[in-house]
Amino acid sequence: MATRIRLQRHGRKARPFYHIVVADSRSKRDGRFIEKLGTYNPITNPATIELNFDSAVEWLLKGAEPSDTARRILSYKGALLKKHLVEGMKKGALTEEQVASKFAAWLSEKDTKVSGTTDSIAKAKSDAKDAALAKDKEVSSKRAEAIAAKNAPVVEETPAEEATEGTEEAAE
Repeated sequence: MATRIRLQRHGRKARPFYHIVVADSRSKRDGRFIEKLGTYNPITNPATIELNFDSAVEWLLKGAEPSDTARRILSYKGALLKKHLVEGMKKGALTEEQVASKFAAWLSEKDTKVSGTTDSIAKAKSDAKDAALAKDKEVSSKRAEAIAAKNAPVVEETPAEEATEGTEEAAE
């Protein structure tokens, strides 16, 4: 039986949510599956991926072929790297300690990259929010000035000018 690691689509129209499953390659996309490995939500920024890591590596070692998108997800989470390292250990190229240290180094590097991306997204959101707030304050201050100018009492200067002209004529 040929098994594939692939995505099952759930969610409503234009709001997809996927289950990462191991299924027989002949079954329908959303049909029967052997085991659910995790979930993938592409709507969030960054995308939310929950994966049963050990089970995914176990299925990869058994020979399950991932689909293109599932391959990218497994690569992002490190399951393909772990499979590669375990196969190297089985062949005698690496020891168990080397596998653990290489994978731990990769995980720490990956975590710093992801946290940097998450921080930059959060900073961009806060900067956009601050810019929008400043623009709103500017617009509201202009509106307040226009309302104040409209509601200000009109001072008639013409009678005062006539009175000063009249006194100048009298002085001549």
